Order: sequence, then C-alpha cells, then structure tokens
Amino acid sequence: MLGDLARAAGYRLIVRDEVGSTMEEARRALQQGDPGQLWVVARSQNAGRGRHGRQWSSPPGNLYASLLLVNPCEPALAPQLGFVAGLALHDAAARVTGLAAPRLALKWPNDLLVDGAKCSGLLLEGESGAGRFAVIAGLGINIASCAQGTPYPASFLRAHRPDVTIEATLAALAEAFAERFAIWRRPGGFGPTRQAWLERAAFLGQTITIRPPSGTVTGVFSGLDPGGRLLLETAGGTRAFDAGDLFFGAAIPEDAPR
Repeated sequence: MLGDLARAAGYRLIVRDEVGSTMEEARRALQQGDPGQLWVVARSQNAGRGRHGRQWSSPPGNLYASLLLVNPCEPALAPQLGFVAGLALHDAAARVTGLAAPRLALKWPNDLLVDGAKCSGLLLEGESGAGRFAVIAGLGINIASCAQGTPYPASFLRAHRPDVTIEATLAALAEAFAERFAIWRRPGGFGPTRQAWLERAAFLGQTITIRPPSGTVTGVFSGLDPGGRLLLETAGGTRAFDAGDLFFGAAIPEDAPR
C-alpha cells in the first residue's frame, strides 16, 4: 500500500488488524532496534490518543497510522516535523478527494480541516536512548466516519468523495510525506515548508484565541516566525506561541477540551 516513491526512498509498512495504538506499536519497534522509516497502520485502535493525552475515537473504516523516524534531525528541530506531516496530510487529502485550498486548510498546530470541519489530526512524540533520537508521528484520517458531539465540527473524506479508500489514502500520504520530508531536509528547507504551510493555513489574518498551558490570549493570527511559532498580534504587541489550542474568534466553547 506504499507507493513507488515511498518504497524507493526506503519506507516500509506493517499492517495490524487491531492495536492499542499505532504509536505504541511504533515505539515497540524502536525499542527492538528498528532503523526507522517504518509506517505502522491498524484497521482499528482500542487506545488511540491525541494531544495532551486526549482519547481518540478509532472505529474501523478510517486510517490510523504512525511513522517511525530514527535520527531524522537534531532534537531542537523536531517540532518542525509537525508542519511537514501537516502538509503531507493536506497533499494526501487533495489527491484522493480532488479538493484544494481554501476548502482544505491546516489549523495550527495539528489539524486538517475540510470546509472548516476537522477530518484529520496528528501527534508528534520524541524518544531518546541508546544514542538514537527518534520521532513518532501519529496520524489519523477520518475516511468513512467521524466522531459525533465534538466541540469542533468534524467531517470525513467520503462525505466529499464517496469512493475514497483507506489504501489510496495511505499510499497518497506516504508519497506526500516522502516528498515533503525530502524538501525539509535540504539546507534551509524549513523556509519552503513554512511558506507552503502558510499558503494552506486556516484563519490566517483573522481573530483567533490561543489557549496555551496557562491562560488565554486573543489576537490576529499574522503568521509563523522562522522557527515555526505562531505569531499573534495583540493589543500588547506581537506574541509567539509554540504550543496551545487554537479557537476561531474571541470565544472558547464551554465544552472545548482542556
């Protein structure tokens, strides 16, 4: 299910029927000495999770995947891989649905939106030990269904293109990541990556509210700094954020996750 480009670049694939989470499977492979560039895919998960330990609904019919990368970069640069993975998600969704920006958009820091509704998310985790630094990127794409009653609107790809399959989406994702990762690893590669991400960014130039680990801040989303931090123009000046939840407008829904 990996395309020719991904296989030629050295990426490999294992598929499981059901796991606790693909990220834990990737972490187990790392502990067993796997060299990386390994995609781990499951038909369902019974312990999937998102950012801040939030539970991730994982019924059959959607794509649940994690990518293990060993020694991909210096640890300080690892957060930039979130933008690489986000672009790969956007590219893959565009290829299998025929949609494009602005209907497809990237919501900082880690969501893919279709017509303003979340259809995909990603989670990055770093692991160090035995002289190796690894990054595990967990990616979930709603293909056949989406969670109901969420604080944010949610959607799935077949609502826009009924013939989308898990196999085609995975192949597109693996190809797109291989392409985007190769660009990012070139000298100065975060510049083109940052620009491509901003061209697909949701809410750029609009009023948003950021909830970092403490407090909330409202302002105009003006871009990303050279390191990838979100820039917010506030009454007190420009502020930069490297983590937090983003909400459109000045209000946070009462049932938004904390």
